[in-house]
Amino acid sequence: MNDSFRPGFEIQPGKTYSNGAYGRSWGVRQVIDFSLDAESGEETVSFKGIAGACRRKTGLCTLTEFQRWARYEVALNENSWQRIGGISGEIWPETEE
Repeated sequence: MNDSFRPGFEIQPGKTYSNGAYGRSWGVRQVIDFSLDAESGEETVSFKGIAGACRRKTGLCTLTEFQRWARYEVALNENSWQRIGGISGEIWPETEE
């Protein structure tokens, strides 16, 4: 995985991610696979749009681009997408036990 940008979670094939946007810009993408670009040698991510702005579309981008787009992992819960994990760079307060 490219070390130039890392969100607070690992991008993995088969998992779904949201950009955390509001309104028409919001989207959910499912990672299909990783590959290497033959020309640049960069790791790329192939994905399909599951909901929102990118629904029913497929795409290919660099891993870094996908990491910048993805704010958090999501899972479908009945009829709504629920966030799994935190936004990259977000600091969670420690709780006292």
